[in-house]
Amino acid sequence: MSERVLFVDDEPNVLDGIRRQLRNRLDIETAIGAAAGLSMIEAKGPFAVVVSDMRMPEMNGARFLSKVNQISPNTVRMVLSGQADLDSTVAAVNEGHIFRFLMKPCDSDKLLEVVNAGIEQYRLINAEKHLLENTLNATVKVLLEVLGLINPAAQRRAAQIQKYAETASRALKVPDTWKYNLAAMLSQLGCVALPPETLAKVYGGQPLSDEENKLYRSHPEIAGKLLGQIPRLEDVAGMVAGQLRSPAKELATGDAASWNPQQLGAAILWTAVRLDQFVDEGRSAEYGIHQIRQVAPQLPKAITNAMLTAPVTGGGRRESRTLPVGELGIGMILESDVLSAKGIRLVPKGVEITSSLLGRLSTIASGVGVAEPIQVSVLVRE
Repeated sequence: MSERVLFVDDEPNVLDGIRRQLRNRLDIETAIGAAAGLSMIEAKGPFAVVVSDMRMPEMNGARFLSKVNQISPNTVRMVLSGQADLDSTVAAVNEGHIFRFLMKPCDSDKLLEVVNAGIEQYRLINAEKHLLENTLNATVKVLLEVLGLINPAAQRRAAQIQKYAETASRALKVPDTWKYNLAAMLSQLGCVALPPETLAKVYGGQPLSDEENKLYRSHPEIAGKLLGQIPRLEDVAGMVAGQLRSPAKELATGDAASWNPQQLGAAILWTAVRLDQFVDEGRSAEYGIHQIRQVAPQLPKAITNAMLTAPVTGGGRRESRTLPVGELGIGMILESDVLSAKGIRLVPKGVEITSSLLGRLSTIASGVGVAEPIQVSVLVRE
């Protein structure tokens, strides 16, 4: 499907002329006035390019295109302006809201050339976005699988922390929520450097020696340095690195739009880590939130209120089962090492079975073979 272009003007005759000029050359829609243009975007968007008149009665072109930017930030925005609107148009361009502007009257070849340039810009923006998303998704997947293979307990802890963080960031309506979710998913990445016995003590609520405590508190900085080397993840790295520090006092005032993302993300992780520890010890979420509020009164209540509604892993008992590879399921936890038919360890015990691990085991089972049956624990709902 070709990219679509929306023309907005308060004069129907102008829009009729544009339709005649570009008929069979572009896939276009038209809207009479800014309000109709916004409704069109909501109903039929996104559009690759939106071209707007500058002088319209209820809303000028600069303001209209600013709203377009809020609704559909990847849409390329242009102005088709009269001479009398030149000063305000130039100001809008200089403020960075507009890709190009055209002067009325504009012949069809010039209009087509500029709009096609806008379409190409839209393609570039989306190609970069898709490349970034795919690269990040693949990177995160690899890092989480490495974490799961080396330290299964840390991977499971990160999964619950991510549920708390996702609930909080959604309640706060922060921009770029993906950063907060990603930070939570990778919050325990630094635990790959910790001895398993140290982490077992942490998760079991046992006291640590001074050396063990120092080692444990270093894991956020380790993860932050690793993530900081990935382009576009600077904020995520800062959130992860700050997860064990007391929440910033600046969060006690203002709202989410005014808070530093790294400070806010670190505070969300700080809260999630502590709440998960309380719940893992058998305490209620309400008890955990009460204790957290006592220690950090500067925390925005929206964070703690939201986490009370987050889904918590559990809600049943775990039952040991012995199953062949073909009957394994996502979410089961290995209670023994998975060995090849020749006795080579393939996956260590404690790992939670994911879709990718299930696929690998199926492939290996049909090739060199897997020692079956496999001992797993399964969550049984009460």
